[in-house]
Amino acid sequence: MNEINQRYIDDQDSVPSRSIRLRVNRVMREVRCEDRQLLVEVIRGQLGLKGTHVGCLNGDCGACTVMVNGRIVKSCLMLAASADGADITTVEGFATGEGLDPIQDAFWSEDGFQCGFCLPGHLFAARALLTTNANPTDAEVREALAGNLCRCTGYVNMVKAVRKVARGRTQAPGTTEAPGTIGG
Repeated sequence: MNEINQRYIDDQDSVPSRSIRLRVNRVMREVRCEDRQLLVEVIRGQLGLKGTHVGCLNGDCGACTVMVNGRIVKSCLMLAASADGADITTVEGFATGEGLDPIQDAFWSEDGFQCGFCLPGHLFAARALLTTNANPTDAEVREALAGNLCRCTGYVNMVKAVRKVARGRTQAPGTTEAPGTIGG
């Protein structure tokens, strides 16, 4: 081993690190991370939550999307150390009750995803949209999903899924949906 390689290995041992506490999917966790480590790396590598994907590593694709203290965050752009004390929800914690969240269920039933790699970003974006807009138009759904890339679908079924959830939330109890309105 030459001197340059040995110096690199020695530098790796002296990387500053710290212990951080996170509430992840409603469970308190403590991990040790390097100061330079990304949140996505801690979520996947140390917490073992593989639903948060590593895609572009520059915030463009949305595959690493999580919720941090109630805000959508692309975890490839956030240092783990800056999340100390944060409340984090990953795609594994998206559902809060028994079974799937209605948004997950709609994406499943409307075939709103294919490989699932992009799913975290789309699910969190759909939830955020429906929190602020109970009955979005197709254009509003497309705009909300625009920060997330999918290489498998044409987004048509994703829009149908979000609109299905919106209809289910705004439909009066005891009424039925008119035929032919899926994707409305």
